Amino acid sequence: MSDILAQLKALKLHGMAGCYADLQQQITPDIAAEFESSGKMLRQLLQAEAIERNIRSIRYQTQAARFPVQRHLQGFDFSQSKVDQQLIRQLATQEFTAAAQNLVLVGGTGTGKTHLAIAIGTSGIQHHDKKVRFFSAIDLANSLEREKSTGKQGRLALSLLQVDLVILDELGYLPFSQAGGALLFHLLSRLYERTSVIITTNLAFAECEQRIHRRQNDHRV
Repeated sequence: MSDILAQLKALKLHGMAGCYADLQQQITPDIAAEFESSGKMLRQLLQAEAIERNIRSIRYQTQAARFPVQRHLQGFDFSQSKVDQQLIRQLATQEFTAAAQNLVLVGGTGTGKTHLAIAIGTSGIQHHDKKVRFFSAIDLANSLEREKSTGKQGRLALSLLQVDLVILDELGYLPFSQAGGALLFHLLSRLYERTSVIITTNLAFAECEQRIHRRQNDHRV
C-alpha cells in the first residue's frame, strides 16, 4: 500500500494521501481483503492520471518550445552524415543541461543541424521533463531590439532563465544589426552556466565561436 501513498504524493494529491494514510491505520482483519481489492482499482486510476498528466505536459511544453517543424532522432539518417551518432544520442539524454553546458552544431546548409537540434530538444521534453525554447537567431535579435525599444529590456532573458534549453538556430546565415547582435550576445552571457544553449551555425561564420563566450565545458559536433 505504500506505493499508492507514494503515487498520491507524486501527483500532489496531498489531501487524499493524508486520508489514505489514516485509512490504513484503521484496517481490521475483516476488511483487509476488501481494502486490498479497492487498492488495485486505485492503482489503475492513479496510473491513468499520471499518464494523462504526462501527455498534457508534453503537449504543452512542445507548443511552448515553438519548434518550426517536428523532428526526431529516429528520422535522421546518420549514414549520410559525418556527425558522431553516439555523441548525439548521449546529448539526447539531456545530461549536459544538468550542468548548463552548451552545444555548437557547425556545418553547411543541408547537413541536418536544425534537425538534430530540434530532435535533441524534443527528446528532452518527451523523455526528461525539460523545458525548451527555439529561436532563429535573426528573430531573437529582432525581438531583443523591440523589447529594448519599448522599455522592457531584460524580460525575455528572465523568461529564458526559467527553461532548461534554448535552441538558437542559423546563427550567421542572415545578418542582423549591430545593436541586435550586441543584445544577443549579452543575452547569451546572462544564460551562461544557468541555461544550456544549442547553437547551429555554418562554417563560413566561424568567427561566432570567438564572439560567444566559449568555455571548456562546451561541446562541438
